[in-house]
Amino acid sequence: MSNEKIFIVEDEPDILDVISYSLNREGFQVESSPNGAESIELLQQFKPDLILLDLMLPGMDGLDVCRHLKNDELSKHIPIIMVTAKGEESDIVLGLGLGADDYISKPFSPRELIARVKAVLRRSRESDHKRKSEKLEWGKLLIDKTKHKVVLEGSEIKLTATEFRLLTYLASSPGQVFSRDQLLDQAFDGNMVVVDRNIDVHIRAIRKKIDADQYYIETVRGVGYRFRDST
Repeated sequence: MSNEKIFIVEDEPDILDVISYSLNREGFQVESSPNGAESIELLQQFKPDLILLDLMLPGMDGLDVCRHLKNDELSKHIPIIMVTAKGEESDIVLGLGLGADDYISKPFSPRELIARVKAVLRRSRESDHKRKSEKLEWGKLLIDKTKHKVVLEGSEIKLTATEFRLLTYLASSPGQVFSRDQLLDQAFDGNMVVVDRNIDVHIRAIRKKIDADQYYIETVRGVGYRFRDST
């Protein structure tokens, strides 16, 4: 059974009842709103894992809700399945372009609904895991591997390409000791002629930039270096 949270934005009571019953039966936690503008406020409190969003809503329609959520840093990663009526192909295309993850057309069967919800949640979990694995964080230090960026106490730290590779390699396995030879293999092109003491020079440079009072990189005498284990 799942304990993931689903938020439904739907103004037709009969359809809302069918969706809520089907999701509850599968073990999902469910909250709902019949109103687009109200749903935005409730979403901030409920913090769902997925949103089922009807496009035809009174006042603020589903496309405007989708646009708002995908432009908000706090909600842009929440997957959205649009619930549409037949013949709304142009709205479906627009909604997908705004960042919605999937759609389901009325009328639909409970089995199809659950299958769509589970598939989108599975993709979302995989995407979230990948996103988190691309960012390494310890206290006030953040390493973003995708953006090739290091941030300390909110300020970006400028590292050379070699320094960034070394820091990322060490930080990816906190507590593990790496020899200078291992670090050389990671930091330099195999065709370059270098000596292991080159690593010491780069480690000193990294420490000068990020280790003001934190000592993230520790020296292991006679062996090499390790990134301080956060535990």
